[in-house]
Amino acid sequence: MKIKFGLTFGLNVARLGLDEMQVITAAQIADRTNFDSVWAMDHTNVPQWKNAVVNDAWLMLAAIGAVTNNVELGTCVTDAIRRHPSTIALSTVTLDRITKGRGILGIGAGEAQNVVDFGIEFSKPVSKFKEQLEVIEKLFESHPGNHVNYQGKYYSLVEACLQAKPVRKPRPPVYIAAGAPKTLELCATFGDGWIPIGYTPALFEHHANVIKDHAKRLGRDISNFEFANDVDVYFAADGEAAWEKMKNAVKVSLYKPELLKVHNIKQDSEFDFRRYFTEYAMNKPELMEQMKKASLHIPDDVARTAIGVGSPDDVIEMLERFIKAGTNHFIIRFWGEGLYQNIETFGNKVIPYFADMQK
Repeated sequence: MKIKFGLTFGLNVARLGLDEMQVITAAQIADRTNFDSVWAMDHTNVPQWKNAVVNDAWLMLAAIGAVTNNVELGTCVTDAIRRHPSTIALSTVTLDRITKGRGILGIGAGEAQNVVDFGIEFSKPVSKFKEQLEVIEKLFESHPGNHVNYQGKYYSLVEACLQAKPVRKPRPPVYIAAGAPKTLELCATFGDGWIPIGYTPALFEHHANVIKDHAKRLGRDISNFEFANDVDVYFAADGEAAWEKMKNAVKVSLYKPELLKVHNIKQDSEFDFRRYFTEYAMNKPELMEQMKKASLHIPDDVARTAIGVGSPDDVIEMLERFIKAGTNHFIIRFWGEGLYQNIETFGNKVIPYFADMQK
């Protein structure tokens, strides 16, 4: 399978305070430098950076689709708490249609920071997520000649249908953000791809194998499954200085119980990860500070495996570590200054290396 490369507009871009036209320009550069995909985070806000411009992901992807020709376009990721599944399904189909078959649904269970400030209850996220995936799958199959029904605890359909058929057949692909036992099983059940974030190669390989085991048990053929991976890249003349600047932020992105277990790292007894995940929002900044303190327990040598920092050759080494772990679609988060130049450097120095390797 071809190794694919995507560009994401996530927290890395939000912190720069770029406006929508600057983001669209970056996507155009990626499109002409042979990136395979462009992704937009679906956040309501980013409490970390007050100067961030946070737009609607679906509208931004539609705008990007109008001025690009080749890249696939996906959410990284839409959360299953804020939006009704019928809205998500229709947005996905519409994006796919207006981009002539380039739409992707990236979806996850969600996080508190996008909902609690707006009076949306963050409870039973995985149970709701499962029902969302079931409803979306049914709606993708619906049309005026095929009305569908569904009765769940949280969602229901009564003789429902969409009246727009996707361009991509049989439907736009669904990439699922998963990192815990229940969501990894959902990924194997419903997903065409997997999008984790904040992983080391060791954790990626471990969870990729969990997905493969579930798929085998379910009798699913996942030979064309996309094991995507949201990874950090920081081009710098002095890689060591850049690493020193980045390492604490990398550790924060990596900190999760599953990673601690895989790497035999003792969890900070004073930090409640579940509380952070379910409560962190603009009105509780202290939870982020607790997270930062707890993440310092991750050793430098473990965190360093997760990021490509330094020259293009250093970045290639990181990507090769993840390819060995099973990644086949990288979603790149560029850090440091000069986003446009970073995209061009990656497109001109890194992507051709892997293209030549696969000839």
